[in-house]
Amino acid sequence: MKLTQGAFSFLPDLTDEQISKQIAYALSKSWAVSIEFTDDPHPRNNYWEMWGLPLFDIKDPGAILFEINMCRKAKPNYYIKVACFDNTRGTESCVLSFIVQRPAYEPGFRLSRQEVAGRNLVYTIESYAVTSKPEGERY
Repeated sequence: MKLTQGAFSFLPDLTDEQISKQIAYALSKSWAVSIEFTDDPHPRNNYWEMWGLPLFDIKDPGAILFEINMCRKAKPNYYIKVACFDNTRGTESCVLSFIVQRPAYEPGFRLSRQEVAGRNLVYTIESYAVTSKPEGERY
């Protein structure tokens, strides 16, 4: 199962050249770029770990790709994404995010069903990664 979060998630994985072009586009819009990673890919997990600080003043896509590659080297079995933020309206709004690395094995999710008051059913999505091992040892 392939995780489908962010832009381009239904396409084949982006090459480094395609990633550089997307970063160049973001920089041409004066968006701040950050690199984030996680081992818990649950759709509601909005708080991925940040790789270093946001790259506010970087104007070279190659420098950002270098940081992506350093993150890939340090976190080979994690999901890594690039997030771009636009501050033109006075707030930092994420306007583009896309995954640049996936673990070799993506365990996927399970649907948990619970019966609640009034014979109603409540469904929850749970990541197999979280239930199989503790945080930091999931892959």
